[in-house]
Amino acid sequence: MERAHWQERVVVEPDLHNGDPCIRGTRVPVAVIVGSLADGMTVQEIRDAYPQLSLEDIRAALAYAAEVIRQDILAPLGVPVRSGGVRPGTGQPAVAPNRAEQEVNARAE
Repeated sequence: MERAHWQERVVVEPDLHNGDPCIRGTRVPVAVIVGSLADGMTVQEIRDAYPQLSLEDIRAALAYAAEVIRQDILAPLGVPVRSGGVRPGTGQPAVAPNRAEQEVNARAE
């Protein structure tokens, strides 16, 4: 099966859901589709909840999410990227940054 061409179906517009990626011609964010699948909804349940979506729209949302994951440096959720926290009175880092944090910090410099 060929991967969906998300570029034809996913749009990012500043005035639509604050610039969150959405399916073209709808107000349905990609995150809602991916999150619904992650929560255990079936494709048919998503289509029943959002009848404006086609199977191709749902596949495009997944293809978009896969592309974003491949291109972004991700830090584990719930672990904030540290920005120079120090131990009181020592000047030493409070916690040594992990690899993801080091990459993010290197990009920022």
